[in-house]
Amino acid sequence: MQIHPLITTSEALADLCQRLARADFVAVDTEFMRENTYWPELCLVQIADDKEAAAIDPLAPGIDLAPLLDLLTDNEEVLKIFHAGGQDVEIIFNLTGRTPHPIFDTQIAMMAVSQSEQIGYSNLVESWLGISVDKGARFTDWSRRPLTERQIDYAIGDVTHLARIFPKLLARLRKTGRGEWLDQEMEKLADPENYRSDPSTAWRRIKAAGRNPAMLGRLKALAEWRELEAQGKNIPRGRIARDETLADLASHPPKVQADLVKVRGLSPGWKDNDIGRRLMATLAAAVPLPDAELPPRAARGAPLGKEGGLVADLLKLLLKIRAREIDVAARLLARSEELEMLAAGVREGLPMLESWRYDQFGHDALDLVEGKLAFAVVGGKLKMTHVDDAAAVADAAE
Repeated sequence: MQIHPLITTSEALADLCQRLARADFVAVDTEFMRENTYWPELCLVQIADDKEAAAIDPLAPGIDLAPLLDLLTDNEEVLKIFHAGGQDVEIIFNLTGRTPHPIFDTQIAMMAVSQSEQIGYSNLVESWLGISVDKGARFTDWSRRPLTERQIDYAIGDVTHLARIFPKLLARLRKTGRGEWLDQEMEKLADPENYRSDPSTAWRRIKAAGRNPAMLGRLKALAEWRELEAQGKNIPRGRIARDETLADLASHPPKVQADLVKVRGLSPGWKDNDIGRRLMATLAAAVPLPDAELPPRAARGAPLGKEGGLVADLLKLLLKIRAREIDVAARLLARSEELEMLAAGVREGLPMLESWRYDQFGHDALDLVEGKLAFAVVGGKLKMTHVDDAAAVADAAE
């Protein structure tokens, strides 16, 4: 594979992208910094197909990234390969308002051919290529220039290894017939709604007890205010106030600004500074959350009761057994909240009761809930046994 020198000019980047636009796939990775900013700062982009690889410096003076961004977001003929690509996709979305498509994530794909739920990149390379990744540059400040040759080699290795692994992983998926299991997961990764920053919905990411409309209305107002403050200053939202602080303020709103000194997580200066005044104004203007926006009761967990909880535990055991039997990540088959909802009597809207998930796990889960499935120890291993089959074997033995 040809490794190019660091690309720092628009001309070299345009030439590279023109060639890569004819490839079947490109492996992509990014290096960025976000410790001190609200928006992640893109510092390096690595890209490779099966013939060539390069690192691109987006901080180079005057460089035009348009050919690269067009390749990633507009060219439907080229498959874009990432590993744990959520943050990479977010950066591309922030730059363009679009997401890479079509897309393939090797971390997600590994869930269909192994029991690994979040395999790390180093372990992926070790398992498929037998190569130990040099981790010495992991904590590089990628915004500093110049980059060393070692840093660039480390970064390019992320995509050259990925370009070698992808065909092997694809062949495994084809052999097992599990490629279609991943279609929905890949489309979720590419869904622009996952990356759209809407301050008015920021409150949904904050854990808060209860469904009190007045409290949640204050939480919504505070979360939106924090997002706008952080965006305006381009600093991490946690630098304004932590989630726990907002939840505390929403549950126990101070009556006057001077009371902010009593709020854990806020410095004494908030009792008389401008940001404290803006916070108090936000609380004063907050209105109760409309019924239509209240989180569904099921979001807090299905009302299982003691017996339902036992059924949910059995379903989780069943899930572990089935995942081990077919060598797939349990999370790809079903989520814990789905199992609890099934145990509570829910039968509609559960992904595990649809399509391939139903065939691989859902029908057995229903049988267990309906008393048609039992557990047995066979050869020292826990197995699932259909009650009717077990009865037939017993009758035949008599």
